[in-house]
Amino acid sequence: MAYLETSRSSAISTSRTVIANFAATVFTAFVRWNDARVTRNALSQLSLRELNDIGLVPGDIERIARR
Repeated sequence: MAYLETSRSSAISTSRTVIANFAATVFTAFVRWNDARVTRNALSQLSLRELNDIGLVPGDIERIARR
């Protein structure tokens, strides 16, 4: 018969949760930063005419990238 210990210290569980939440926050921030960077680079490669075709001006690039 297998034995499973379920009485762990809540301090250990809490610290693991804090570390996991921190890691998730850092990962999410990195993903958002990278998405904005890719968007900014893609839009920066477009000509003025191409930007105008999609209803943007060069000043809109940063605002769009931050969304």
